[in-house]
Amino acid sequence: MSEGNLKALSTLTTMRVGGTPKQIISCSNTQQLYDKTLELWGSEEKFQVLAGGSNIVFADDVSDLNVLLVANRGIEIVSEHEDYILVQVQAGHPWDEFVEWAVTNDYAGIEAMSGIPGSTGATPVQNVGGYGQEVSDVITQAEFLDHETGEIEIKPASFFKFSYRDSALKHDLEGVIGWVEFKLQKLNGLSIPMASGQITQHVGAEYGSQLPLRQVRETVMELRSSKGMVVKIDDPDSVSCGSFFTNPLVGIAKLTEFPEEIQHWKMPDGTHVKLSAGWLIEHAGFPKGYSIPGSKAAISDKHALAITNRGGATSREVLELARLIQERVAARWGINLIPEPNLIGF
Repeated sequence: MSEGNLKALSTLTTMRVGGTPKQIISCSNTQQLYDKTLELWGSEEKFQVLAGGSNIVFADDVSDLNVLLVANRGIEIVSEHEDYILVQVQAGHPWDEFVEWAVTNDYAGIEAMSGIPGSTGATPVQNVGGYGQEVSDVITQAEFLDHETGEIEIKPASFFKFSYRDSALKHDLEGVIGWVEFKLQKLNGLSIPMASGQITQHVGAEYGSQLPLRQVRETVMELRSSKGMVVKIDDPDSVSCGSFFTNPLVGIAKLTEFPEEIQHWKMPDGTHVKLSAGWLIEHAGFPKGYSIPGSKAAISDKHALAITNRGGATSREVLELARLIQERVAARWGINLIPEPNLIGF
């Protein structure tokens, strides 16, 4: 565990905004993470756990904030069976490195979540997903330091109350995840049945078909890159925290209030549809690339759902643009867009 090494949080997040905290404590193993968390809980000082920095926006002034940097890494197969494996991944392990490992070793279930930045331990918080897959489909359990009890316990997936881009971890459940266990399928190098028309249409396959794992990963990376959703040094549209708002869920009856051409997806429960937040934003008067005059925060040139830092933006500028988008979408469509990233220090 190392303390000090003070730097602005803009250097540790994909949005590249955020001031300098009180201290940054890097924890290279799970026990260090738990010990320091308990210490900070006991002190009642403000602190934030940070890993990949991809789904978080820090305020410009965080001088009273302690930051725990999750730096534990590792992938371990803990149980192997004829048609599946159980694998534990340390919380600080980069998510996309784990996806690449699974694809390379012919394990299916997370291939369509390729290219998502951030750490593995953060994926349960908002039930990360993409292209028809989400982590709640494959998470079996996780080791969790519970703030309420102060105990380290192994909790089943049901404990986290997963729903669409949401979990109890975003609301009333406070604690720290040390590792996450996943159940991945052995399908002879093929994916699980594709639940994304974007993927199957792109490769000319039938919806629900199984595709080679490597083909799925490469297709998803291509699709995400075209939207600026893969972090790349040479792509200014990737200087963001990904989708800034979640796609809203509405009842099927609500759909009749929108034009027929609105992009939407039917949900498995048969009573709700998911609306495209990007469509709502563009059709509320925000073209791709839009920026408030004088601001260095802008909507991505590739995807209306991402807010980007065009170089030197402040977190205040990012939030000003986000609020303007929310206000106009609410006024035009009667929909309240919910921010997807964690907003810290505002």
